[in-house]
Amino acid sequence: MPTTKTLREGSTPKRAAILSAARELFLADGFDRSSVDAVAARAEVSKRTVYDYFGDKRTLLHAVVDVVGQSLITTIRRTLDDTLTDLTEAAELEDALVAFSMRIATDMLGSAEYATLQRLVRAESGQPPHQGENPLADAPDEALAERFAALGEAGLLDVPDPRLAADQFIALTFSVAINRLGSANAVEDTRVRPLVVEGVRTFLRAYRTS
Repeated sequence: MPTTKTLREGSTPKRAAILSAARELFLADGFDRSSVDAVAARAEVSKRTVYDYFGDKRTLLHAVVDVVGQSLITTIRRTLDDTLTDLTEAAELEDALVAFSMRIATDMLGSAEYATLQRLVRAESGQPPHQGENPLADAPDEALAERFAALGEAGLLDVPDPRLAADQFIALTFSVAINRLGSANAVEDTRVRPLVVEGVRTFLRAYRTS
């Protein structure tokens, strides 16, 4: 069970070294076979320091997953800024939404960082993490909802509920690809793009202002 002791914030370099060492070992040897002793040795800190900073191995795993997840969330927000900002005409929406979706399907879903996250969240038992343990659980939807709300304020989309619109957009694009193909990774499967394009068009039929 997770410890209830108060954890130390500690020094940033030591914390980063522990997280890096844990990530490498969890990926190379698996979560069950990676010991706190091995993490401490690779990070060049004491075993006590690992426990003081993270409490136990499962909490350390969650911290590693969070770091990787936050990196991917940064990618999502950067992609939103690059593709869905400064739009002024409804006619621009289809190309912009397809560009956003394909950037996510390649730069993120096709990235080594995303593959790392997928492996880490299954590291303990071969199952995805429980609700609330995955840093990507709600953040992409919320970020997209914020952008849809801005497009609504600009008069380009009719989105009374931006979060619902974001959920439906994701369902029509990435979820369709995953359900049909087993993945929305456009780097590995060229069939992703046609599904994304049709999903964007379906979304716009429902939400684009007339």
